[in-house]
Amino acid sequence: MEVRRLAIEDVILITPGRHSDKRGFFSETFNKFQLATEAGITEEFVQDNHSLSVDVGTVRGMHFQVPPVAQDKLVRVLRGSVLDVVVDIRRGSPSYGRSVSAVLSEENWAQLWVPKGFAHGLCTLEPNTEVAYKVTEFYSAEHDLGLSWDDPALEIDWPVSAAEAILSDRDRRHPALATLKPFFTYDAD
Repeated sequence: MEVRRLAIEDVILITPGRHSDKRGFFSETFNKFQLATEAGITEEFVQDNHSLSVDVGTVRGMHFQVPPVAQDKLVRVLRGSVLDVVVDIRRGSPSYGRSVSAVLSEENWAQLWVPKGFAHGLCTLEPNTEVAYKVTEFYSAEHDLGLSWDDPALEIDWPVSAAEAILSDRDRRHPALATLKPFFTYDAD
């Protein structure tokens, strides 16, 4: 397993090993012990989610769940590829309002650790892209919120323009960072 901390160090890019032969490959995509010892991730996962985005330029996000059921996520791509984006929404954080991104694909086999206090979104780079992710809290509609995916203050370099992006009506209505309530605060410890 390869572990790399991104520019916001709480966000981690993890690439599990893949063992290939003439039949194909085998990979442990989740190993609780390895995540704890090699990446410092000890949270318990309670739910797996899977999405299919048919068209290139589909944007999902920027999503997060608020306390008391805030979620950590471990995101990976099963088919296709995405630009996966994470924004720090922890008030008082040195990286508040900043984003980091990584391409996740079936080819690079990378996974992204998205901790609580971060908004998460993605844009598909290929048709028929499938994304799977583990979460540490069950889904709660009343705690499920979002951040405007194209807020200029976030300075996210999306691979699609606002006019070309395919979004749900809900995702088009998320608030800008400047008007987002302080759901999360930064804890330096």
